[in-house]
Amino acid sequence: MRTLILVAATFAATLGSIGTPTAQVYPSRPISMGMPFAAGGAGDTIARILAERMRASLGQPIIVENVTGAGGSIGAGRVAHAAPDGYTLILGNWATHVVNGAVLTLQYDVLKDFEPVSLVATQPMLLVAKKAMPAKDLKELIAWLKANPDKASQGSAGVGSATHIAGVFFQKETGTRLPLVTYRGSAPAMQDLVAGQIDLIIDLPGNALPQARAGTIKAYAVTAKSRLAAAPDIPTVDEAGLSGFYISVWYALWAPKGTLKDVIAKLNAAVKDALADPAVRQRLSELGNAIPPREQQTPEALGAYHKAEVEKWWPIIKAANIKTE
Repeated sequence: MRTLILVAATFAATLGSIGTPTAQVYPSRPISMGMPFAAGGAGDTIARILAERMRASLGQPIIVENVTGAGGSIGAGRVAHAAPDGYTLILGNWATHVVNGAVLTLQYDVLKDFEPVSLVATQPMLLVAKKAMPAKDLKELIAWLKANPDKASQGSAGVGSATHIAGVFFQKETGTRLPLVTYRGSAPAMQDLVAGQIDLIIDLPGNALPQARAGTIKAYAVTAKSRLAAAPDIPTVDEAGLSGFYISVWYALWAPKGTLKDVIAKLNAAVKDALADPAVRQRLSELGNAIPPREQQTPEALGAYHKAEVEKWWPIIKAANIKTE
């Protein structure tokens, strides 16, 4: 009789534990992937490619939610303050998790309030100039700019944008001086470059590469250690004579701080599976992205890379007194 009672009690306890959230196998319901920028943009496209493939590994749908505003800080803040249960993630980038910490007053810490999952993609920039620019290569371009201070103009897609910060960095590293012309986005800036109204811009491949291929502008270098798979004819900055001038708009996946390590491990494995998929790799490459090596796809690698990027860019941004509203 005593044995029967013990068995019954154990069975009842087991049934009770099945209904508790902590005993549920993760993930047991759909996951939200926050995208802090508008639908249809570069980040949104990457998020949807990633979410679609991660579903196959996790067995649950991943719903991309566009929460826009304030340079991506509204969407990032929403995830920073979410429950750390693995069901609310963010595909953030260099702007949301590096730049915003230097140019905005935030209600969260870009380093301390997120749990790194994985670096997803990096997108170096292209240094391009108007077609009539006389310089044949980057060395000649820098020499011409030094010999003609304040006579050339450089486009920017807005205060605090990647093109703006890249322009400040370029002038700092080369000792050149030229006014930055601010536009409301990359499209009008590129239109004026094609028209010869400005002299150069450092922009993302998605904006610059079609014009370079069409021969309407000159491409001088890619701001990375390796050439772009989508444009193997354009030299790297190291090859072109501006060694170490690296700037990349990268994308990474984070969860709220305090998310369990087992959950992070499952999410990381799903990202790695996605980035190993040939179809995913091809789609990301066609968009001008480089996929990080597998050893750089760990949570620890993202944490170290994120910290290094903050330490590199915050002094440059703050010294230039770049502020956004």
